[in-house]
Amino acid sequence: MPELPALQDRTDLTLVRSVPVEYVPKRFGMSGGLLYYVPAEFPHYSTDLQTTFEQYLGRFSSKTRSTLTRKVRKFREAAGTPEVLREYKTPDELARFYDIARPISAKTYQEHLLHTGLPNSDGFRSHMLALGSEDNVRAYTLHLGDKAVAYLYCPAVDGILIYEFLGYDPEFSDLSPGTVLQYLAFERLFAEGKFRLFDFEEGEGQHKRQFGTQCQTCADVYVFRASPKSIVYVGMHSLFTRLTRSSIRLFDKLGLRTRVRRLLR
Repeated sequence: MPELPALQDRTDLTLVRSVPVEYVPKRFGMSGGLLYYVPAEFPHYSTDLQTTFEQYLGRFSSKTRSTLTRKVRKFREAAGTPEVLREYKTPDELARFYDIARPISAKTYQEHLLHTGLPNSDGFRSHMLALGSEDNVRAYTLHLGDKAVAYLYCPAVDGILIYEFLGYDPEFSDLSPGTVLQYLAFERLFAEGKFRLFDFEEGEGQHKRQFGTQCQTCADVYVFRASPKSIVYVGMHSLFTRLTRSSIRLFDKLGLRTRVRRLLR
């Protein structure tokens, strides 16, 4: 863990992302003319890929294993074939993946509401192909007959696969395509044995909790040059954050949060 940085000349703010909480200062802190601000803590899930798939499944309860295998079986029965997963590694394969995955991404709530779908840009496509030429990416699509219904895109850094883009066609949500795709992709990755870790990145989520084998509580640390302006910014953001959390708790108490999420999707 590197030390939290001092600011360079003419720099008013720097951000240190996903710092393990044992290294994080208090919510607010002043030291050496710097203001440290930690707005929130969050889980960071990952999965150790240096075991077998059977050992990985062994961490689940028998009920969860049964549920996962039932969902995979149900999807394969709907597809009429056990061969429902396609894997993409090389530049030529990844070019085909992009042509298949982009139309799926265009249907997802991640793209429409959050703008976090598979990027529709030549720059992203070129970068993806460059990673493929170095064997530093794995991508997958899930197929229901001739129709692709879900995709997963994972670039690699230093032997770590990063969970960057996952999406599925909402028309087929009753078949749990995101869960089935993650299960089958993990089956391939454990068998391949090339990568040491699958990084689900920061943030909460049922999908991450289900498939992750370890969780580190982390925080983002904002380092400001102390000034009246930065103190006001931090105070206003802290107040807004508290109000937002209070609203979320109220929604949970009234049972409205799940309904709103479903409506947005």
